[in-house]
Amino acid sequence: MNKMWKIGVVGAGYWSDKHLQAWRRIPGVQIQGLCDPDKSRLYSKAEAYDIPEDKLYGTLEEMLAAADIDVVDIITPPDTHPELVGRAARAGKHIMCQKPFAHSMEEAREMVEAAKAAEVRLMVTENWRWLQPMQTIRELLNSGAAGGLHTIRYIHTDYYSPRFAPENELPQPFFREMPKLLFYEMGVHWYDTWRFLFGDPKRLYAETRRVSPYITGEDAGLITLGYEDYMGFMDMSWATRQNLPGLLTMPVLPEHKEQLIIEGDQATLKLYSSGTLSLIDNSGTETIVTENNGLDFEESHFRLQSHFIHCLNTGEEFQTSGEDNLKTLELVFGTYRSAEEHEVIHFGQR
Repeated sequence: MNKMWKIGVVGAGYWSDKHLQAWRRIPGVQIQGLCDPDKSRLYSKAEAYDIPEDKLYGTLEEMLAAADIDVVDIITPPDTHPELVGRAARAGKHIMCQKPFAHSMEEAREMVEAAKAAEVRLMVTENWRWLQPMQTIRELLNSGAAGGLHTIRYIHTDYYSPRFAPENELPQPFFREMPKLLFYEMGVHWYDTWRFLFGDPKRLYAETRRVSPYITGEDAGLITLGYEDYMGFMDMSWATRQNLPGLLTMPVLPEHKEQLIIEGDQATLKLYSSGTLSLIDNSGTETIVTENNGLDFEESHFRLQSHFIHCLNTGEEFQTSGEDNLKTLELVFGTYRSAEEHEVIHFGQR
């Protein structure tokens, strides 16, 4: 019989709702602690999710000292991760840590080593691969629906960052100041999902741009990814009007839309930004596989966190273990190096 896993959540910010909703739905899980230094935010989330006052804490240190927990779920910005992961590991707790995992490869490796030394499990909270369209595409690729691959095109569109004017309220205002923005904040999603679907590329070339005057980092980029037998291309932008849902409205919120076109010798697999997923065969016949495959963030967290608990129960490897995430971060930091040096980045044999 599986044990009851007691969860301590660190961070009651914007994205914590997705985590808390999922934990409440998963059998064999109890939320036994919530901590955040911002009291109003802490109490607001506690009220929304029926977490009693005696399970609320200002810091992880307080929660570890007083709460009966097995798992620490870290939902805080990357600069806090080394300290929080290290503290949780030393306390003997299993860890789920939000993306982006680290500011550098060195930080990421140190956290992976800290978990290994403490003999605790560490998974990076990478939900994009758990979105329904990505799961369905993986099943189709595994079944050989496209045949041998030759070209992959991945397109992400939003008209988001040009609307970051100082007077506009944003759900994540720190985006304005991030020196690395699009391919750090979102690139971890895209590269993790890309690796999930197509494996690890051998080389990468990147061109990036800052379009919005209201940001420090980049908000658009074109990436070429090379393999032995096929090639891929990412066209990612938070500063494009090419795929707007209609008139822009306030408040400023993300309206992320994604398209994925996977060309094989048997068929083309096509994800439309509407969520329709289809196959086009060699005669030109297009067959709809599924419709309304939206970017279902809440459900993706339920799938991801269920996977985390399943692996704790069985001892199976996490799909996005801390160690695995090192390969994703290599692609992220390789993107910035390539864009800065105008050089192709080659990755070693894995």
